[in-house]
Amino acid sequence: MPELSHRRRMLVLAICCMSLLIVSLDVTALNVALPSMQQELHASTAGLQWTIDAYTLVLASLLMLAGSTADRIGRKRVFVSGLVIFVIGSLLCSMAPNLDALVAFRMVQAVGGSMLNPVAMSIITNTFTDPRERARAIGVWGAVVGISMAAGPLVGGVLVESVGWRSIFWVNLPVGLAALLLTLRFVPESRAPRARRPDPVGQLLVITLFGSLTYAIIEAPSAGLTTVLPFGVLALAALVGLLRYEPRRAEPLIDLRFFRSVPFSGATVIAIGAFAALGGFLFLSTLYLQNVRGLDALHAGLWMLPMAVPMFLCAPLSGRLVGSRGPRLSLLVAGFAMTASGVLFAAFEAETSNVTLFAGYVMFGVGFGFVNAPITNTAVSGMPRAQAGVAAAVASTSRQLGQTLGVAVIGAVLASGVGSSSYRDTFVSAARPGWWILAACGLVVLVFGALTSGPWARRTAERTAEQLAATDVREAARVVA
Repeated sequence: MPELSHRRRMLVLAICCMSLLIVSLDVTALNVALPSMQQELHASTAGLQWTIDAYTLVLASLLMLAGSTADRIGRKRVFVSGLVIFVIGSLLCSMAPNLDALVAFRMVQAVGGSMLNPVAMSIITNTFTDPRERARAIGVWGAVVGISMAAGPLVGGVLVESVGWRSIFWVNLPVGLAALLLTLRFVPESRAPRARRPDPVGQLLVITLFGSLTYAIIEAPSAGLTTVLPFGVLALAALVGLLRYEPRRAEPLIDLRFFRSVPFSGATVIAIGAFAALGGFLFLSTLYLQNVRGLDALHAGLWMLPMAVPMFLCAPLSGRLVGSRGPRLSLLVAGFAMTASGVLFAAFEAETSNVTLFAGYVMFGVGFGFVNAPITNTAVSGMPRAQAGVAAAVASTSRQLGQTLGVAVIGAVLASGVGSSSYRDTFVSAARPGWWILAACGLVVLVFGALTSGPWARRTAERTAEQLAATDVREAARVVA
């Protein structure tokens, strides 16, 4: 890809951030609408989980395929296709006649979404070649998550109260179409010098693993252990198959050599833990504010601003810290704040007091605001630019898998505790194990942030990058010969 002017690079960054905005805004705004959807569509707790997890599950399953496909056939081409499918899926979701149709249309929407975020990150990585400039660009990228978090609950609340939950999907249409037109005009085409070939067996194993595991977790409280046990066994078999099959391929869907890099492996674990906490936190907060406190969607969205605003403010600060001092400080701050927030809810029932509820939301917002930039920077910066799409896709997959598991696990714990009782009577006690799980996720961020950001960890990343680059050179020479 030719070197672009500073103004053109900023425009490309803005266009890529637009895709992140609609994808992230959709998730946060939809969380506020869950109680309204529950009433209109007569959905159970599991049904609510599927409206969120059907989307994140498909994203997690297809992100790596989208990243490698973009590296192979062209990032701009895949990005444009993703925008078109995402807009169509959003329109279909707004017209869904029942819960089953909504879940199906959410999956269509996710197919398009899988072509956006990892490909956009790959475009950014190849557009901003200077490490410091790239770190700042990734900080802006992370700030967009904060913007979507700040705007999502409020926009969702206003739309639900004034028009209805279906209007949440209408927001994606003008933004998606604007991003599409700007992409066609200003984003240059790029691809990897030598991208990986398709790996259909690996892709099937990934879909089987994620789908079976999520189904087993969500349906366990209502279907029982004997019903979901075969799906758990199937997930384990798919995992074993991936670990045995992928290393034998010359060009695997998941290059397990990436995980020889301690920072990359740490970033993957941190992403799963952080986004599991996010998914569970939003799920519990939305149901508590509306089904227990009795707030309408608008006021519930306003109550979530103490969490959203710190995310917005801390994300660019974290990006600057990563660019100037590395990821360690940002990860330690994130892990400590997220752990403290979870403990405040789990041990002190923070939701029962306005003061502690406000404090818990602020601490979680600070923690999550600091965590996104170091994850992305750590995952991408240690890899050869030729494999930027695959590396970014693995990081994005970790995020979506974490959010999927967070909603699945926390929702299952809540459903088991509530049973046939009303949320108002049993929510606080039923949610307590879930809050402890979220505190544990924060502790994962803290511990792995400390362990994987030292000098010895960076040396493993350098060795891994050298080995991958050497392999690429040998394969290119073999192809030429």
